[in-house]
Amino acid sequence: MATKHSRAREEESYFVSMTDMMVGLLFVFIIMLMYFALQYKDSAQELLTADATRATILEELQESLKREGVEVSIDTETGVLRLPDDVLFNEGKVDPTEEGDDALKKLAHALARIVPCYAVNPDPAVARPSTCPPPTHSIELLYVEGHTDSTPIYRPPIRDNWDLSTERAKITRQRLAAEEPVLDRLRNTAPGDPTSAPILSHVGQADTRPIPGATTPDQNRRIDLRIIMAKPKPVAIEKIESGLGAAQ
Repeated sequence: MATKHSRAREEESYFVSMTDMMVGLLFVFIIMLMYFALQYKDSAQELLTADATRATILEELQESLKREGVEVSIDTETGVLRLPDDVLFNEGKVDPTEEGDDALKKLAHALARIVPCYAVNPDPAVARPSTCPPPTHSIELLYVEGHTDSTPIYRPPIRDNWDLSTERAKITRQRLAAEEPVLDRLRNTAPGDPTSAPILSHVGQADTRPIPGATTPDQNRRIDLRIIMAKPKPVAIEKIESGLGAAQ
């Protein structure tokens, strides 16, 4: 039979082992916490610099269009270049005016000069433009958004403002791609990547996204070009494991 003294030694050894295990787990937890904190800091910094890159793209587009006599407004916080409706379309119509068609051609030329620096051209024969800055961030999506005011419309085949905004966005995208076909070929990542997709797309918003502070309905009738930058990739499990291994 185990003596009282031997049982005490066994209990003491058990508690020492448990303490060592808890200390080890705490150490691993602290290392993981530090690693994730560093990863979060790096990701946050990358998001900030991506926003700065997007602002640069918008400013370059605005300046390029201004030189061509096309006045647009930009919102660097939301990543939007805004073309007023009266520049592009007559009220209730989906086809651009002559002036609007000219403005879209100039926009297409500006986009074709600037956007390829921040996207992938799948054609191996087309080199990255020599005028591009060093590669930093890339564009995930280039949305053409159609917006209307809240006045109901029914002019068959246009049944409502959803139809009107979507058709205008679609036709705007088509005119841009027809003038500069490269815009339809540009992708967010290389074609071999399973997430690879064209960056140019369109959507109709009807009257669901009015401009904050708009004082007249005219201000809400517009085409927005919204730039969405690629976000940092999630931290892979193997990177975490390798980071822990290096820290031990």
